[in-house]
Amino acid sequence: MYSFVSTGALNGIESYLATVEVDASTGLPGFEMVGMLNAEIKEAKERVRVALKNSGITMPPLRITVNISPANLRKNGTSYDLPIAIGLLIAIGELSQECVKDIVIIGELGLNGEVKFTNGILPMVLQAKAEGMKTCLVPKENAEEGAVVEGIDIIGVSMLPEVIEYLKANEKERTIFSKTTVDLERLMEQSTAYEDCDFSEISGQEYVKKAVETAAAGFHHILLIGSPGAGKTMIAKRIPSILPPLSLEDSMEVSKIYSISGLLNERQALITKRPFCSPHHTISEQAFAGGGRIPKPGMVSLAHKGVLFLDEVVHFSNPTIEVLRQPMEDKKVQIARNYGTFTYPADFMLVAAMNPCPCGYFPDRNRCTCNEAQVRRYLSPVSGPILDRIDICVEVARMEMKDLEKKSSVNSTIMRERIGKARKIQQLRFQGAGISFNAQMGPNQIKEFCVLGSKEKSFVEQAFNALKLSARAYHKILKVARTIADLDGSDSICEEHLAGAIAYRSVDRKYW
Repeated sequence: MYSFVSTGALNGIESYLATVEVDASTGLPGFEMVGMLNAEIKEAKERVRVALKNSGITMPPLRITVNISPANLRKNGTSYDLPIAIGLLIAIGELSQECVKDIVIIGELGLNGEVKFTNGILPMVLQAKAEGMKTCLVPKENAEEGAVVEGIDIIGVSMLPEVIEYLKANEKERTIFSKTTVDLERLMEQSTAYEDCDFSEISGQEYVKKAVETAAAGFHHILLIGSPGAGKTMIAKRIPSILPPLSLEDSMEVSKIYSISGLLNERQALITKRPFCSPHHTISEQAFAGGGRIPKPGMVSLAHKGVLFLDEVVHFSNPTIEVLRQPMEDKKVQIARNYGTFTYPADFMLVAAMNPCPCGYFPDRNRCTCNEAQVRRYLSPVSGPILDRIDICVEVARMEMKDLEKKSSVNSTIMRERIGKARKIQQLRFQGAGISFNAQMGPNQIKEFCVLGSKEKSFVEQAFNALKLSARAYHKILKVARTIADLDGSDSICEEHLAGAIAYRSVDRKYW
């Protein structure tokens, strides 16, 4: 007898509905699986056979063929176990084909029939809803993750017999099975809770705080240069506390990445705070950008819509830093394999911190013991093209004792309010344009929204010639100036806004 069951499948960050087809016929007993499957899926036949036996179901000696379509796309993961088991039960007459109508079934099976946690539930449920499915049967541990998608019933199941009982029940009897629900409003309220870190803890460094505020308001990349202990890392770790909160749409997009990476759990159904990713400098290029035999998102994608913090950036290998070139411009990473190309979003705010030389005190020759060759060699991992893609470069000066004793007049709440006002200006400006921040502006939008008067044009032209700026650096200056103007509540970009943006582009000339 032939049967089929709908299930979810992943292709990069996106999902599609796959069909598990099962045919059970007389003949030489066997269990064949086809459909461009990876090893973990082919091993499902043993997991399914034993799980059925331990759930009290004896399989008759039949020739079983399982196909997972579409057969031209490579499948991986263990989420096909449960739909294969249900397909088998329909094929041998234990269940009816009608009982799985408009139902998507997803889950890994243990040998005892337990339905285990599965990666990628969120994108699968989103796709199931988009294709008009009414119900999703998912592992109990993934139920809240799936329930953030409104408009589709999520039933969390723990054991295979529980699934069979649900499918055998009629429509009225199924109402006794509780549907999982979550309070999205309550979840999204958590996005502004940052009790553990605040800018009020940082004394002094007012100029650096202003630069960070500008970077956060426009989502600009920023490089912090300073001697050891000046507060670079402390400042960077507090940046998420002043960033605008994630919208529900952005939260869903970020959560999809974390879901397929297996980083969501029953205690965290949705990523509601902007991510803060701080990889160690020994990270490999593949772990940084994403990839592998079965492509997975890398650190640049896990930082999507949040902060990618590279502490002591010069200690990262040069090839790893160069990986940033494409995502810093295109806001995505493309990974090509012989069976397909996968695209992962990577719209992050880069925050890099570094010492100016091996000893950390250049250019203070009273304390610095490094010669010019050592300084150049130390700075060389951060290449010109990478520097050109960084919008703001600022020095973090060594603190004096009197500064440490001063109480900061600025905290994260005040900064977040100012940034929020600038963010609202940008929202109105880019309404319907598909972008959210000034840093994301393209050439046409720069022409439209960064119009300069004759005095301002003359000013920026002098800076362009004096600093020998590239076209990209010129556009970066205009974007940062636009953000400074937004923070001032100014409709037009004035000379002081341009001066501030140029100052942020000039510090790197001191070192490179």
